[in-house]
Amino acid sequence: MNTRLGALLSILAKKRIPGLFVSSAPNISYLSGSPSRDSFLLVTQQKCIYFTDGRYYEQARNYLKGLQVKRIANNIGDELFNALKILGLKELGFEEEYLSFAGYRRLESKFGKDFVLTPTRRLVEELRVIKDKYEIIKIKKAAQIAKKALSFIEGVIKPGIKEIEVAAELERFIRYNGAGASAFDIIVATGKNSSYPHHQTSSRVIQKGEVVLVDMGVDYCGYKSDLTRVFLSDKINTSVRKVYDIVRGAQQEALKKLRPGLEICQVDKAARSYIQRKGLGKYFVHALGHGLGLEVHEAPGISSQAQGKIQQGMVFTIEPAVYIPHKFGIRLEEMILTNSKNCEVI
Repeated sequence: MNTRLGALLSILAKKRIPGLFVSSAPNISYLSGSPSRDSFLLVTQQKCIYFTDGRYYEQARNYLKGLQVKRIANNIGDELFNALKILGLKELGFEEEYLSFAGYRRLESKFGKDFVLTPTRRLVEELRVIKDKYEIIKIKKAAQIAKKALSFIEGVIKPGIKEIEVAAELERFIRYNGAGASAFDIIVATGKNSSYPHHQTSSRVIQKGEVVLVDMGVDYCGYKSDLTRVFLSDKINTSVRKVYDIVRGAQQEALKKLRPGLEICQVDKAARSYIQRKGLGKYFVHALGHGLGLEVHEAPGISSQAQGKIQQGMVFTIEPAVYIPHKFGIRLEEMILTNSKNCEVI
């Protein structure tokens, strides 16, 4: 049995939950070590069973070690019921954030009144917060590809081409350089579009002298990167330079503060206070950052409301921003890995 499953079983034992039905695809990928496609996972002290349909059954059976692989012949409810009957279990935990109400009702109807369905919250996600060395290797590779792509695109951006053309060039480049796909829909926001934090890339043509904000990341072996850079289609003007310098200064304030043991909310405070002192606080409208790994947005959240401390092995973004309505926006995003004594900009 792999160490990740072992860690989850220890948590279940402490909580006195005899088994957990895992339906979140990223959580299944994490626990099994294999990309989850239309699969489910039953984790119990006696046995761990990976359920999938005929499209993926042979591949899963050949690849997965330490897991029993079962083909879903009819529906997951029947397969789960039969497995639990053999194991003699009368209680099962489920991921309350991922099992739909309709799915819950089907399981409830199938198992009957004497069976206990216990909601659980973020048991696997708590394990995923701290990355192991194999995860870090993949995340760093994803970051390297994204960084290389952003260097490449600097030579592509110029007045007269469309936002979607820039995004298309990035998509082509990352696949030729080892990425399986983009981590999310690439954002290319030009001119006033850059004042929208999550602008949907459009057919707008880049004009001379405009801000061009590019937010992109790649998927490498299931692990994600996420970087944002700002380019200019001509010489930078005074107002853009001023805001850019403020955002960069805020990012540096946060990076100087970062260390293991620091309260997460203090990281957000360092950057946010800097922007507020410069008179632009009302234009920084989102959290400072987010964790990433198997998902683009996962724990830990880096915000003023965040609880907990920075820990060794965390990977997260630091992305202060200022969005001037109807004019332009500046966002600068870096990926951070916490080491034993400090933090590394990936």
